[in-house]
Amino acid sequence: MKILAADTSTMAGSVALLEGETLVAEWTLRSAQTHTRRLLKTIDFLLSEAGWDLKSIDGFAVSSGPGSFTGLRIGMATIKMLAWTGRKLYAAVPSLDALAYPFSFATTPVCPLIDARKGEVYYALYQPDGKGNLSMTKPYSGIPPASLAEHIAGPAIFCGDGWLAFRREIRDSFGPLALEPPPLFHVIRAACIGEIAAKQFATGRPDNPEASIPLYVRPSEAEIRYPDLAKRSSGKPQII
Repeated sequence: MKILAADTSTMAGSVALLEGETLVAEWTLRSAQTHTRRLLKTIDFLLSEAGWDLKSIDGFAVSSGPGSFTGLRIGMATIKMLAWTGRKLYAAVPSLDALAYPFSFATTPVCPLIDARKGEVYYALYQPDGKGNLSMTKPYSGIPPASLAEHIAGPAIFCGDGWLAFRREIRDSFGPLALEPPPLFHVIRAACIGEIAAKQFATGRPDNPEASIPLYVRPSEAEIRYPDLAKRSSGKPQII
């Protein structure tokens, strides 16, 4: 099975091509340039270099959040359209799941963090079994980094741009119980999104691209400023 996966939930966009158990290509770049200017360009480049075309893709996968509201809308709209128009398999993978995925062979709890701005982080907590599986023990939430110690007891591996942004505050709370991996583990990799999607496809449970919506975790700025408008539109189909 050939899978095209993408992440646009943070400034470090990523695109990957996978075939079976092989990672064929992966591109990751942290840039202030918006994802609208680089996502399709990157997809076209990787497909060309790999000698693939869109018709040869069996499944598409994309990060669904939490993360940048604008980035999520760009990535999901693009990948959903490619999957829907090509009548291909589709999977929406939570960003925190993908960020924690490389630690599935660890035994210490893993706490991926995404910078949520406004002095907060998006987080969840996972317990790896040391055999490649992760169990979520704390659900997706958005909180001030100083409050993490109220929800996490004992040592934990912290990763992601949320850790990089608030490392000092978290270390003040956890001390030596806060474990930091090497720099390459702080980026959401499209390859991880693709592997998670492959497992989902293998079980016969693809997502519906028409019904798929971003996992924002907290209200958008528009919902905060215009709550009445948000209520009126809450029951209508969302197009992103």
